[in-house]
Amino acid sequence: MDRMSDAVYSMSRVATGPTLYVAGQVPSTADGSVPESAAEQTGVVLGKIHAILAEHGVEWGAVVKLTYFLRDLGDLAAVREVLREVIPHPRPAATLVEVSGLIDPRYRVEIDAVADLGA
Repeated sequence: MDRMSDAVYSMSRVATGPTLYVAGQVPSTADGSVPESAAEQTGVVLGKIHAILAEHGVEWGAVVKLTYFLRDLGDLAAVREVLREVIPHPRPAATLVEVSGLIDPRYRVEIDAVADLGA
């Protein structure tokens, strides 16, 4: 059997066996607006990731890895504050990358995730 034959694909995630890969989520809201502050943008992004986790029947505790893409490391304190409020201990492993830009110049943050669906 092909390793990917049991995969579930979408533009925002891929579930392969017990692992869920959530593609980078961006801070645009359902109406297309984008909050201005990094803290608000982080809240929107984490809300999107949480909704995807819930669709797969898991919570934040299933997340084993997050990758943060920030346009400005000066936003890190604001981003961390929101993370502390939203994601319970123990927090997953994380990688932080400063980037020169994201797909939309209004975006200050993008986050992707890997979750263990067997958790």
